[in-house]
Amino acid sequence: MKFLKVSVNEKVATITLNRPPANALSKKVLAELDELLTVLENNEEVHVLLLHGEGRFFAAGADIKEFTEAKDGAEFSQNARSGQRLFNRIENLNKPVISAIHGAALGGGLELAMACHIRLATSDAKLGLPELSLGLIPGFAGSQRLPRFVGTAKACEMLLTSDPITGEEAQALGLVNATFATEEQLLKESRKLALKIAAKSRVSVTRTLELLSYTRSSKQEEGSLKEARFFGEVFDSADGKEGIQAFIEKRSPKFQNK
Repeated sequence: MKFLKVSVNEKVATITLNRPPANALSKKVLAELDELLTVLENNEEVHVLLLHGEGRFFAAGADIKEFTEAKDGAEFSQNARSGQRLFNRIENLNKPVISAIHGAALGGGLELAMACHIRLATSDAKLGLPELSLGLIPGFAGSQRLPRFVGTAKACEMLLTSDPITGEEAQALGLVNATFATEEQLLKESRKLALKIAAKSRVSVTRTLELLSYTRSSKQEEGSLKEARFFGEVFDSADGKEGIQAFIEKRSPKFQNK
């Protein structure tokens, strides 16, 4: 695979996002991840998946430059649904997925992390959904998952301001399970946790994950469908076009509210 690295050791599969400099989640990255999940899901030697990013970031978001390639909002919505299906697959995988977050998990990066069963982070990591600063909205069900972890009021603040929170704040809010001072310590403790879970019976782990899936709101899929539709609508708006172009040109957008 071009953008992912994987190693299997002691029943733990470590997946590394490897698309420098920001590990942006392009269509090809997501396609590789989908393909890899099929392989690991069917590998009886793998009991736990551990996901992290190579370099400075976990994943700094979607590949904004790819946004300019979408011909219209309908295609944009289809892209969102494709990402949603992949992240739903992760969330409903019958093997635990742990994300180890350092640097930044923004936009699609945070949406990917939220689809994992357990999240660990460095205390100074930045986690957020900054899509509104581009005149867009989250597209990979971020608007549906974030309130489950941080509450509706905090999710509203994070979405509407585009301001990220630190790993330490995320732990206090319940978005991540634990934080560590350094990336080295994060990876060490993430693997330690993965090995602890991998030692459990696969039968009981699988059944537990299935039971936990019933605690999610039945409205999430309905909300995700609407999010994908709105994702396409804002892409077609003048402000959506301006936000994307401003990001590419590294300038502040000039929104006209239309």
